[in-house]
Amino acid sequence: MTLDRVVWSMLQEAMGVYRDSPRATAWLRSHAERYTEPVRIAVAGRAHIGKSTVVNALIGDEFAPQSSFVWYRGGTEPRAHVFSGPGRPHEVAIGRRGARHHVETGQFDRADKVVVEWPSRALRDVVLIDTPSEATPEQVLGDADALLYLMRHVQDDDLRFLRSAHDHPIARTAAIHTVAVLARADEIGAGRIDALSSAKQIARRYRRDVAVQPLCQNVVSVAGLLAVAARTLREDEFQALRVLASLGREELEDHLLSADRFAGEQFPLAMEPVVRQALLERFGIFGVRLITALIRQGFDSQVKLTGQLVQRSGLGELRDSIAVHFTERREVLKARSALLALDVLLRMEPRQNARKLMTDLERVVASAHDFRELRLVAALQSGRTKLPAELQAEALRIVGAEGTAPAARLGFEYEADAGELREALLDALLRWQAQAADVHAPNDHRRAAQVVVRTCEGLLPQFS
Repeated sequence: MTLDRVVWSMLQEAMGVYRDSPRATAWLRSHAERYTEPVRIAVAGRAHIGKSTVVNALIGDEFAPQSSFVWYRGGTEPRAHVFSGPGRPHEVAIGRRGARHHVETGQFDRADKVVVEWPSRALRDVVLIDTPSEATPEQVLGDADALLYLMRHVQDDDLRFLRSAHDHPIARTAAIHTVAVLARADEIGAGRIDALSSAKQIARRYRRDVAVQPLCQNVVSVAGLLAVAARTLREDEFQALRVLASLGREELEDHLLSADRFAGEQFPLAMEPVVRQALLERFGIFGVRLITALIRQGFDSQVKLTGQLVQRSGLGELRDSIAVHFTERREVLKARSALLALDVLLRMEPRQNARKLMTDLERVVASAHDFRELRLVAALQSGRTKLPAELQAEALRIVGAEGTAPAARLGFEYEADAGELREALLDALLRWQAQAADVHAPNDHRRAAQVVVRTCEGLLPQFS
């Protein structure tokens, strides 16, 4: 039986054991409902780091930030509800002010959370939770299956927050739920034109950092304003930027030395100051500089330009990371969340007839192959387990560090047919069986090989 079915059965069994406890029953029902939902991703970080901007970029629409937790779910039509204290949620309107949507919370200024249902393709497979900066790690992680943690540079407070996500024994066993984001990448190097390249290099360096690597599955850099522009650029803005690009580079650069100079009265083009000010607010000085440079380079249609902005802003890499590490791992992430919830309940309300459940939980955490894969990824990435370089890269790939589809596990970058996949799988299986049986290899080397062999054996029935 697959891990997700095993854990689902445990949730149902727990409902029977605790059927006479209204509080426990409500807790279990909420987690059973959560089990069938898309992956919940919390977006967290310190104040003014750009959480709402990144959320807007992922959704593809601009929402004004709120002071409470805001959940964005997929829906057939726009709707919003405010949860404030006990009782039923209150439906509220979604208005528009300028370029942004506003959830009209009105008298509910101290809402516990706001839930927005929005028709967006990006929300089909995920629920995004925009978190307030003052929220504790427990508040952020309690309702989330996965975490996007935003920071400018890795500081002690950031490391403490990330470590807190691994405090629970089950969380340490399944360390699979965090992608770190170097936010506001366009501000690195005082906004030079090569700022985004510098930010990507810094992100790559952090991926190898011994303090960071065990705490997250990836580190990516994102320029939030550019990412939003890539998803929400309007025709009138594009035309205004084309006009700006008609200026010579040096002449435009001279007016981009400061926001006041760019939006001031002395400007060489017949463009209203209010229009230039709006462009600054939407894209920033760096964004205006980069976009006009791209238009001059030949990305002179809206489609060409937005494609470049997705790539250069880091949004494309962020979306790929969410797919590989979160949505493709949905079943494991959901099982992990449910096991954490069961563990909390079993410890808070211990019962004699729940001892089997506790034993089953410990057995699943220790023996489920999905978790063994994840433990091996964490061990290899942190250096706790060492393999020769060529074997380490293949082991990480096969156990799903670069994606869980068979083609990704087997290293195909094109759409291989079933015969090619089977041949590559059998070749890998034989190679890793030999590694697992090598009596001269260190114990951790053989144990790692055994996990890889089990993964290969699990894939084999798909190509029989």
